[in-house]
Amino acid sequence: MREEAEAVLRRLAGEHARLRDDQWRAIEALVADRRRVLCVQRTGWGKSAVYFVATALLRARETTGPTVIVSPLLALMRNQVEAAARAGIHARTINSANLDEWDEITEQIHAGAVDVLLISPERLNNPDFRDTVLPRLAATTGLLVVDEAHCVSDWGHDFRPDYRRLRTFLAGLPERTPVLATTATANARVTADVADQLGDALVLRGALDRDSLRLAVLDLPTPAHRLAWLADHLDKLTGSGIVYTLTVAAAGETAEFLRSRGYAVASYSGQSDDTDRRAAEQDLLDNKIKALIATSALGMGFDKPDLGFVVHLGAPPSPIAYYQQVGRAGRGVDQAEVLLLPGPEDAAIWRYFASLAFPPEEQVRSVLNALSTDRPLSTPALEPIVDLRRTRLELMLKVLDVDGAVRRVRGGWLATGQPWEYDAARLRRVAEARTAEQRAMREYATTGDCRMEYLRRCLDDPGAAPCGRCDRCAGPRFDSEVSQPALAAAQAFLGRPGVEITPKKMWPTGLEAVGVPLRGKIAPGEQAASGRAVGRLSDLGWGSRLRGLVGPESPDAPLPDDVAGAVIEVLKAWARGDDPWPARPVGIVAVDSRRHGQLVRGLAERVAAVGRLPLLGAVRRVGGGAGPRGNSAQRVLALHDAFEVPPELAERLATLDGPVLLVDDLVDSGWTLTMVARLLRQAGAPAVLPLALAIAG
Repeated sequence: MREEAEAVLRRLAGEHARLRDDQWRAIEALVADRRRVLCVQRTGWGKSAVYFVATALLRARETTGPTVIVSPLLALMRNQVEAAARAGIHARTINSANLDEWDEITEQIHAGAVDVLLISPERLNNPDFRDTVLPRLAATTGLLVVDEAHCVSDWGHDFRPDYRRLRTFLAGLPERTPVLATTATANARVTADVADQLGDALVLRGALDRDSLRLAVLDLPTPAHRLAWLADHLDKLTGSGIVYTLTVAAAGETAEFLRSRGYAVASYSGQSDDTDRRAAEQDLLDNKIKALIATSALGMGFDKPDLGFVVHLGAPPSPIAYYQQVGRAGRGVDQAEVLLLPGPEDAAIWRYFASLAFPPEEQVRSVLNALSTDRPLSTPALEPIVDLRRTRLELMLKVLDVDGAVRRVRGGWLATGQPWEYDAARLRRVAEARTAEQRAMREYATTGDCRMEYLRRCLDDPGAAPCGRCDRCAGPRFDSEVSQPALAAAQAFLGRPGVEITPKKMWPTGLEAVGVPLRGKIAPGEQAASGRAVGRLSDLGWGSRLRGLVGPESPDAPLPDDVAGAVIEVLKAWARGDDPWPARPVGIVAVDSRRHGQLVRGLAERVAAVGRLPLLGAVRRVGGGAGPRGNSAQRVLALHDAFEVPPELAERLATLDGPVLLVDDLVDSGWTLTMVARLLRQAGAPAVLPLALAIAG
């Protein structure tokens, strides 16, 4: 059987390819012993070779159904379909991008013409797929592969509730159906949790060293220094690679700056269009660009063997997540540079993402109570009822679905009526684990010991030992010096103020159900126009300055001169730029701010003085709006009737023949400016141009 396996591998990977003993042990356990196997192996170990070879052997020996691979990313699916074809294995994928092919693929599966079917974990609970395709698929599966299996565990760095639905899939498999779960980023706790969910699993754990990676950390004082360092050194890094950032805004800014310095780069994030993401991936694979500037959306599944470097502008929140991302590099080359450029702003970004954790019990119970009917409710219909942002609401519903408390059906969600307990103790322990991971990531950046050994110890690798290659073992290969021209260019680039405030055009769904008589499109005569802000709180340049001024814990204070100057520059560019305001403002109105009243008044007065415009007054807060709200519907509910236009301001608005400039400190959801602009338009303002110091996010 091993000779047959070696022949399949040669078709897959070339005439010189040979199975290592650890790969063969996994294949033998799957094919000969029909075991459930968990492989915790370093990135680049060759997990796809294991499941493709096992598939070929199983399909050749008896009539079995296809191998089903549950994979988190379409990028991986595309790569795997192409790889399978090289070994004569017919692979197909069912995903949201090929709905018109589902019937054809299902017929091919039933006819035995598909060797490998790749699906996403989310597909397991699509009502049509779950109820019509999944039962028959589970009953005929020849091999189940769970890729990136650490996602099964909520102790893992990238927990995805949809992965927990694999328990249902596992329960429907015929007896002795082999199962392979693979991951490179599981410590002992995650490994034990995943193995327990698989049931009676053979755990094959290998050493996690990557002898091609040369790890280093560079301590640079500001975002401008970090961008300047990249501009000076990117062309000195061998081949092409990935520059990871912590936020979408940072990815866009970094790509724009590096292009301005002559580099061929592209940006990549979860907000990018799928066509653009695929084109960017292909350009990197073809070495048409020097680097892809990416968020963690480019992570699991992207495979480029000759990737020469991975640089992080900002540290991920855990050493385990960091190891997973740097594992993209050096798979098919002798040496690859892995550089971390941490920043003091990293911790604030970690805190934001930690705030998206599972909600408190009272919010969960309110959702369960709302769903205790015979009529399903969609996620948008639930938003006016529960104070959660949509991403947190959807995550919570998925967890409740996995726990059996709710069920996804056509039209939304239904409560099942099954008893459900809020596991506060486990959630607290998971939160404590996240805090410990953040502390460990800070220690990684400052350790005086071997960096690879440190990462391996975080992953509970018993063979962790000094690597002899990192900057602590072998000395630094790069210094932190930046050239004055590059630094000046980066400072000028990041110092440019001005981002657009996009106006709202539609009211949130379901407001009428909670007594707010608003629905559909916002009437054109009640809309705000496009506005401007100095920057985003997540910006590399102005972000840190603005967080200290209008962030959630910032005190009220007078408007600083440097920020006032930035506001004036924004107004000048707005008046003369490529997308200028429709007409020059004829007056200024301030928003009554509870948190930063002095700051907003100072901003309005400064702009009025510089622009020689009358300060018409302020829209008065009369109630509601009790702090930030979770989602759009809840914010509109809180803000409805929360402001009024004083009579004297209304009289002035009625006489105007041009736009008013509406001044506020922070645009979070955008609904405060939307509601206030609506009042001003109703009071007679011909147009409303929002102006704020910052945009959240």
